[in-house]
Amino acid sequence: MRAAVASLACALLGALALWIAVIAVDFPAEWLAPARVESRRLLDRHGGLLREALSDAEGRGVWRPLAQISPWVPRAFIAIEDRRFESHPGVDLRGIARAARDNLRAGRVVAGGSTITQQVVQLVHPEPRTVVGKLFEAVWALRLERAVDKAGILEQYVNRAPFGHGAFGIEAAARQYLDKPAAALSLAEAALLAGLPRAPSVTNPFTDPEAARRRQVEVLHQMRTVGFIDDAALADALAEPTRLAARDARFVAPHFTSWALAQDATPGAVPTTLDPMLQAEAERIVRQTVRELHDRAVSQAAAIVLDTPTGDVLAWVGSVDFFAPRDGQVDMVISRRQPGSTLKPFVYGLGIEDGFTAATRLPDLPLFFPTAFGDYRPRNYDRTYHGFVTLRTALANSYNVPAVWMANRVGPARLLARLRALGFASLRRGADHYGLGLALGNGEVQLLELANAYRALANEGEWAPIRWRRDTPVATGQRVMPVAVARLVTDLIADPIARVPAFGRANPLDLPFPAAAKTGTSTDFTDNWTVGYTPAVTVAVWVGNFDGRPMEGVSGITGAGRLWHRLMRLAAGEGRPREFRTAGLERVRLCEATGARFSEDCAHPVEEWFLPGTAPGPTGAPARPAALRVRLPGPGGVFQRDADTPAVHARLLMQADAPAEVQSLAFEVDGAPIGTSARPFQLWWSLAPGRHRVRVRPVEGGAPSAEVSFEVLD
Repeated sequence: MRAAVASLACALLGALALWIAVIAVDFPAEWLAPARVESRRLLDRHGGLLREALSDAEGRGVWRPLAQISPWVPRAFIAIEDRRFESHPGVDLRGIARAARDNLRAGRVVAGGSTITQQVVQLVHPEPRTVVGKLFEAVWALRLERAVDKAGILEQYVNRAPFGHGAFGIEAAARQYLDKPAAALSLAEAALLAGLPRAPSVTNPFTDPEAARRRQVEVLHQMRTVGFIDDAALADALAEPTRLAARDARFVAPHFTSWALAQDATPGAVPTTLDPMLQAEAERIVRQTVRELHDRAVSQAAAIVLDTPTGDVLAWVGSVDFFAPRDGQVDMVISRRQPGSTLKPFVYGLGIEDGFTAATRLPDLPLFFPTAFGDYRPRNYDRTYHGFVTLRTALANSYNVPAVWMANRVGPARLLARLRALGFASLRRGADHYGLGLALGNGEVQLLELANAYRALANEGEWAPIRWRRDTPVATGQRVMPVAVARLVTDLIADPIARVPAFGRANPLDLPFPAAAKTGTSTDFTDNWTVGYTPAVTVAVWVGNFDGRPMEGVSGITGAGRLWHRLMRLAAGEGRPREFRTAGLERVRLCEATGARFSEDCAHPVEEWFLPGTAPGPTGAPARPAALRVRLPGPGGVFQRDADTPAVHARLLMQADAPAEVQSLAFEVDGAPIGTSARPFQLWWSLAPGRHRVRVRPVEGGAPSAEVSFEVLD
């Protein structure tokens, strides 16, 4: 008797302890937060789905309240998983006993004793599969029943259950397997999906449709047994054919969405700025252009389109085909390559801040710049020199020597600081590492960085980060350069006439509306770029090969320029974009030959924009020199022939001035005529070692100029 009483007392104490354990601790509400299982769904700017990504639980999931789920779904789950769900307190002792009996009879595990409530606990707070672990699971299940009603527990279960093939929750499963929302599931479809969570890899309808069918039939019969359906509904459901969704579901804007997912792991719907129509057309144009350039050893291209005022990412194409088995997922929008001449506008921008003007004449001559690594001798793309040229001409035609000369004046350290202020975070080394070559693009940058830096020019000197989420505010800009300087630089690279000497009148940078643009080609034709903007959109493109193989004579104008032209016309849309603003600049009439203010004896006037206070004054240099003279080469000049330059290109530019009445000049070297030239009196002379003398004389007759001596080293 005492033993029986003691046993009863122990049982009562155990029950009391269990009850105290249950009521002493509340079920943590944060465990039930929907975000714990919800996948990330990237939406385009109109709300369309771009891509659904796996959640932290390595599955797709979209949380749906029970009211937005077919009523057949909870009934199917209760029938197959937990028939006494509505009556037990979270743990079903009768169910455990029944499962144990069935398992013993079968000699293997054919039934589980866990209730739906216990399965929710296991999904939100997994316990070890041990006796102690099952005890804790039971305690948490009892606590859950105290905290949430039956409908809430069902909602948790159907939204968290694993359905295989990367789908978590009934909404994701319905779309994954049947390509429809959970609200539209029929009785037969609900039964099919309800049969998956117990063993999703075994009954996956994609990989084993027969096993999935057997499980579906089992669920339907269980629903008939518990009275959820009648014989007629059962027969109709068994006769209903299963129409599975297509398995190959590729996603939109793959490079952009891959980048975006890496920026933010927040689950749920993420509204992006991407324009789906523009994206699709941009991808098509990239493929088309690469096909056209295939015979010139071009295999890849990339492009990005930004909204100029806001920085919204409108289109992002990282390669020709993201899904290509070899290198398709390489993203050249964010990969680092040498940008060639595309950084020159920022070099000249600093020079303009220092007082240089668009009319300042800069040397395009065989110059030498001493560095710690020896003399740096920049050469132009066309392997020749053009004498003294205006800053406008130098930038528009992308001459290298004047750009390096200007970089030397402003200093590599200052140039690097400006580029970093413009968002070029890829330039991580010091100024000593890049040196003057930074002006010609010897530092590797991203296409994304380049596009946003040019967007700063378009926004009149204000730089701001891009925006890719529509639910974030447009970033406030930071002043990087003066408004007037940015407007003048824009005018320089938007001038179709100034670039004619290098690119010709009809070239891909010319559009039927105002647009600023700059090209760039890296050493040995390994990369070429074009980037430009209107007040509305900014477009940047890259053309080349992932492995660094050189292209065959493809430059920024003939390769990337073609792609940029097509994308800019597409992105600009219908109608004529507004003009660039020039308020704050001063339009002045000059004399072309001298750069001085226009006067009556000037034969060739031109107009130029200036920052206030920087234009030549009315008392500047006379429009024409009073006497004949040789301007280039200068007296006592010493020149050295570059051993790497072919002899046919080893030439020296000679230039002269003459009174207004002189129409043509004859050039003589060492007393021998070498040719004649009309205004602006320029002539190229093939270099010959030794000391030489040059002079000019009017072709119409008259005394020659004074001789100028110079030397050419062998």
